[in-house]
Amino acid sequence: MTVGLTVSAAAQFLAPGMPMPGQSAPQQAPPCYNEFAPLKAEAEKRGLAVKTATEKKDKPSREEVCELLKRYSEAESRIVKFIKANASSCGIPAEAAAQMSTNHSRTLKTVKGVCSASAGPARPTGPGLSEALGTTRGGTLDPLAPNSGTLDTLTGNVLSR
Repeated sequence: MTVGLTVSAAAQFLAPGMPMPGQSAPQQAPPCYNEFAPLKAEAEKRGLAVKTATEKKDKPSREEVCELLKRYSEAESRIVKFIKANASSCGIPAEAAAQMSTNHSRTLKTVKGVCSASAGPARPTGPGLSEALGTTRGGTLDPLAPNSGTLDTLTGNVLSR
């Protein structure tokens, strides 16, 4: 009898749609989630494709990475547009929209860097020819330095004259 009274008393204080005590609340999607979820899934799929390609043992060509990055950037752009258009109606905080815009601008900068023709082939790392031969690349203007620079001649450093 007391259990029946406490359940009926609790029912009087519950708003419509609230679960009874001991029951779990039904999971409700945030506003606009049904429109946002496919955009997010597509961006995640394209981002994973970029990550997978760049982590392979056999590195893809610059053109392949460029194309993957462009596809990811397009998907990310759709998310940014959606967030900007629906931030207030979907309850998206302004900080989230600003952060997504910042991230997208970084992605665009990366795309530009990878896809530009001026980037050229990767520069070799390690010692160059002058280091291997034991000379310096530009010589030195120090008159007390030993005469073993690249610009040294039989009569001394050309730059010190």
